[in-house]
Amino acid sequence: MSVRRVVPDITSDALEESRDFYGLLGLREVMNQGWVMTLASPGNPTAQLTLMTEDRTAPVAPDLSIEVEDVDAVYASVRAAGGEIVRSLKEEEWGVRRFFVKDPNGRIVNVLGHAAAGDTA
Repeated sequence: MSVRRVVPDITSDALEESRDFYGLLGLREVMNQGWVMTLASPGNPTAQLTLMTEDRTAPVAPDLSIEVEDVDAVYASVRAAGGEIVRSLKEEEWGVRRFFVKDPNGRIVNVLGHAAAGDTA
C-alpha cells in the first residue's frame, strides 16, 4: 500500500490569519472551501498543511491526513485488523474517498484517496 502524502490538520478559528502566518514560511493557499483550507509549498506541492474550523462532513476533526494510493484496500486492511473506525468510508463531494480511524495515541487519522470517476460509497 503506497502513501502519497501525509498532511497535518490544524483546527483553527482564524483561518485567514493562519494562512497569512504560514505564508511567511513559504506556504500558499491551494484550496479553500470556507471551513477547510489547504496550504502548500510552491516548490514541493506535497508539502502541505490543512487548516479547518471543523470537519463539516464528519463527527470529529482529524489530527492528520494520509493520502494513499488505494483507500478501499487500506480501509479493508484496517477493519480486518480491528482498527477503531471513527467514520466509515465515504465519497465526498470534492472528489475524495475517505475514512477516519483512531490511532493508538487517540489521534484521529483521515485516510483518503482520490475517487475515480463513477465510484460511489
